[in-house]
Amino acid sequence: MPSYRTLPDATAALVDRQRKTLDTHDSRFEAAKRLTTRLGAHWRDGHAEFGFWTPQLTDVPDSAVRLELLTPTEDVDLTSDEETVEFERGFVETRREGEFTWAAVEGPRPGTRDRLGTLYRLSYTVDGETETVTDPFADSLPFGAYGPSELYDMSRLDEERADRDYFQRLDEDGVKPRASEDDGLPRFEPATSMLEIHPGTATESGTLAGLTRQFETIGEKQAGDESLTPAERNFVGYDAVQLMPLAPITQNEDELGYWLPQAVTGDTLIATLRRPDMINWGYDIVISGFGTVNPAILESRRPDELVDFIETMHTLPEPVKVVFDIALGHADNGALPLLNDEWFAGPGMYGQELDYTQPVVRAGLLELQRRKMDFGADGIRVDGAQDFTNWDPEAEEEWHDDEFLAEMDRITQEVAGVEYRPWMIFEDGRPWPRSDWELASTYRSLIDQHPHAYQWGPVTFAHNTPALQTFWATKWWRVREVAEMGAHWISGVANHDTIRRGTQLDPEPSFSQAQINRYLGDSLPEKLDRAYNNPASTVLFHAFLPGCPMDFTHANMRAPWGFMRDTDAVWNLKVLADEEQFPAWQVRPEQFDDDAHFRRLKSWGFESHGEMSEFLRLLSQAVDMSDYDKARIATLLDVMGTPVDDELTVSDLEQLGRDWMRDVADFANLSHWHDTQDDERTAFDLAVRRFRHDHDWVVGDCTDGDTFDYVYPTDGTVLYYGHRRAPDDSEELLFVANMEGVSETVVPTELAGVDDGWEVGLTSPGLSVGGADEPLELADSEVALFVRSRD
Repeated sequence: MPSYRTLPDATAALVDRQRKTLDTHDSRFEAAKRLTTRLGAHWRDGHAEFGFWTPQLTDVPDSAVRLELLTPTEDVDLTSDEETVEFERGFVETRREGEFTWAAVEGPRPGTRDRLGTLYRLSYTVDGETETVTDPFADSLPFGAYGPSELYDMSRLDEERADRDYFQRLDEDGVKPRASEDDGLPRFEPATSMLEIHPGTATESGTLAGLTRQFETIGEKQAGDESLTPAERNFVGYDAVQLMPLAPITQNEDELGYWLPQAVTGDTLIATLRRPDMINWGYDIVISGFGTVNPAILESRRPDELVDFIETMHTLPEPVKVVFDIALGHADNGALPLLNDEWFAGPGMYGQELDYTQPVVRAGLLELQRRKMDFGADGIRVDGAQDFTNWDPEAEEEWHDDEFLAEMDRITQEVAGVEYRPWMIFEDGRPWPRSDWELASTYRSLIDQHPHAYQWGPVTFAHNTPALQTFWATKWWRVREVAEMGAHWISGVANHDTIRRGTQLDPEPSFSQAQINRYLGDSLPEKLDRAYNNPASTVLFHAFLPGCPMDFTHANMRAPWGFMRDTDAVWNLKVLADEEQFPAWQVRPEQFDDDAHFRRLKSWGFESHGEMSEFLRLLSQAVDMSDYDKARIATLLDVMGTPVDDELTVSDLEQLGRDWMRDVADFANLSHWHDTQDDERTAFDLAVRRFRHDHDWVVGDCTDGDTFDYVYPTDGTVLYYGHRRAPDDSEELLFVANMEGVSETVVPTELAGVDDGWEVGLTSPGLSVGGADEPLELADSEVALFVRSRD
């Protein structure tokens, strides 16, 4: 068994390094950038080094602050749902220098793929009360952000990864992965097309390990030239995947935690360890532990799973880039007990605003980004870049911290001994939230500052709702911008935000409201499915327009998707009320009746789709009427009547809200929908994606010699058409599509003013096409693309 011992000389060296760093840098921020690389726990030469930024402890006596260390006395099965484990518990002295606390310790053991390492946290006693400080720079959090951190051997992860050759090829000309030079270093070049994935619902297990197995199977079939199933096709044809946020998230304070100490006897601590199972999109982060992985999406609770996934993508027969979705523009309120006050600027729209002007916070956030990306990501998407702001008290307004975003852009990664910069993507809708942002936003603010960077384009943001009638007419000016200046835009209309916004539309709008496009399908779920997985828009973005089109797995699968979060004890009922229209758009009555779905709601007494829908309607009304007083909501619902037999209490409502979120997460799991995939549709979608890769010149902007327009007057049909010529004049494309409306017959060559000699390149399923110079009848969402090669 380990015995812990502080190493005085090694600890003194940590303190000396801090002093020298501060003495040799005039800029507090530049000094902090170097100091934060030493924070957290590091396994070096047979001992562990620990560093904490602790401005909150400056008034606490040095002797009162110790490092608590916990090493399991037996093997721990981290795949189990619950286990009671004995730990050897010890405390060692620390040294504090100003705002930092350091310790070099002999005796802890690092965690590995197969072994739980020593857990740690700072501990101090003031006025008889013992408090703990968790590590925001932790490399592993097997029990969530609120449990102790784990010492982990991160160097082993890099040394043993199977995709080292992938990174070492970055300097080779003409070899994938491709990179361009950026200030003396390679920067990954952008993808041609990309797939967004929510790891928690993409596979039956809801883990990165499950996702890895999915792509391993696909890779084996590709290598053996075997056919893919219709469901598997929905994952391929892209050269990049973007994972929704992976960072540790907040937890519901009304629920049991995942680290539950039971007894302490001398130098022994006994704790019940529960498997983290939080449900979330991933954006409710707590900053603390951002550099590691949310254990709720780790089957093994080992950070190795993320490396396993990345190396699998990099070693497929056709390598695929991995893009991380990085959310550092806010913190959930759950971050308040985890971080010292210096991190926060005050309450904001999404919880807590971060103080980017505080030098250590500024440097710490950049260091957390560096550590997360060092798992081996090729690209980074910065969520809500317009939210990185600071308050100017004199002007009484917020200002955009573009220099911080520039610092994010300058960060370099080092994987397999190769230093590089990732492909950079910003989501930035400034001047949002100004009332005219939808008109005023250029979606180019950061491209102008960083010409290599990409931004989410104007038809990709959450407010785009292609299920609405006239969407493709009223958004024409934005679609035309994609054609003319969209080479560095992420395009497409299907992502986690847009589909959720679609499920919030009023399914029975009044005459004065925007109407639903009735030509998309017979039922509301059919309309929504076809709006976000649409033949016409798929060919438009993948085969004709510039930029990098992005799809979403759930749209590809035509599977249900909605907002899911069981981590909010305060606003859970408000979030549930906002999902009032979800049953109408995403749940067919026969799906509710299926015993596999909505089991928790059924245990409350809900027996039909109609009862579920009516309850959500009444809840939405009660939330509005009560000014979000939960007791009044419960009373109002009792008066209105619900399927719940007993009198509703606040506790009942809160549990029901959590059960709803868990049922929706189960319902949205893609494993339920593999057998429902249409062979012809999925084959068509894949053919369109492959077309883009075979004709990748289309990623560039349209030129003055190209044509892109729509037929007007519309006469009940929004009919787009276009003609593009390759930069080397080797081929041309002719596009025509009924984006929405009644059937229309056209002659494609006449629309674009070109002569004949075309071959059919792509047609939507079921469409009969002759020549490009012949009449073609197009119903809603039907499309044809013609190709003409020039010898």
